[in-house]
Amino acid sequence: MATASINVLVVDDSALIRMLLSQILESDEDINVVATANDPYEAREKIKRYNPDVITLDVEMPRMDGITFLKNLMRLRPMPVVMVSSLTQDGAQVTLDALAAGAFDFVAKPTVEVKEKLKELSEELIRKVKEASKCNRNALDYCNLTKKGNVSLLKRNSAFEIIAVGASTGGTEAIQNLVKRLPTNLPPIVMAQHIPDVFSTSYAKRLDSEVAIEVIEVRTPQILESGCAYLAPGHMHMKVKKNGAAYFAYLSDEEPVNRHKPSVDVLFDSVANAASQKSIGILLTGMGQDGAKGLLNLKTHGAITIAQDEESSVVWGMPGAAVKMGAVNRVVSLSRIPETLVELLSE
Repeated sequence: MATASINVLVVDDSALIRMLLSQILESDEDINVVATANDPYEAREKIKRYNPDVITLDVEMPRMDGITFLKNLMRLRPMPVVMVSSLTQDGAQVTLDALAAGAFDFVAKPTVEVKEKLKELSEELIRKVKEASKCNRNALDYCNLTKKGNVSLLKRNSAFEIIAVGASTGGTEAIQNLVKRLPTNLPPIVMAQHIPDVFSTSYAKRLDSEVAIEVIEVRTPQILESGCAYLAPGHMHMKVKKNGAAYFAYLSDEEPVNRHKPSVDVLFDSVANAASQKSIGILLTGMGQDGAKGLLNLKTHGAITIAQDEESSVVWGMPGAAVKMGAVNRVVSLSRIPETLVELLSE
């Protein structure tokens, strides 16, 4: 029998959750749960003893909360961490803190019927642990190295009328660092980030409080205005259409695309149809291929297309897929994308 290639430490204060997570993970032949821990202090000793490839970490635990432990871990011994957090408003705030502190990704833990519903999340948990084991560990802290303030303001009007951004794993921090460094007189920005509904509301509010431009979570049809960024909610596709001289963002309750809702492909395809060569598409870090075909569609319609480079991506799945299919005009590091945008818009 082959030896499992991914060693995992499960950290949770609930014995039931530890057992269920261990059973789910070990149902995959490539994963081995080397140990479990019921609090961060025990986890610290188990990390020293077993040197796991990936940790699953509960957010709320006794003696030391998950965020404090995660910050200490990333400072002293960085490694991929998949957070297991409650799908609640409070859980959303803490999970966003965890992503900002360097967590690879998260899985939303059910608050009722835990045993049954957690098993439903088994595919997602296994997939994220596997991706975490292969992630670019240097990029987990990359965003924290690139917060340098806003780039210079645009000097004159641009021929571009809309900017579309898509992201998944690692994207919450990548989007924040991108938007944080952009001038306030840009064309409207529309964004699709793979994130649950309750999390997207908290994320939009956090972005809005930390960046110079206004960030709006789209819940009803919106006229797109310069100097604003519009985020798709976590349970609906977002599309863009043009009516006269104005662009609108609106929501669609169609089936998931590439297993995602919102889907980056859906957003990019709508922008390609609405704005064609007057648009710029940006595909950031993320697992899978969502957004790659949409970026190719944008390029085919004459748009300028940008993909985050492999070195600065936590996971080079989505941008890498776009590069492979010839959908990208420019491959750029996260730290250089704001300057690249300003250069394009100032030409």
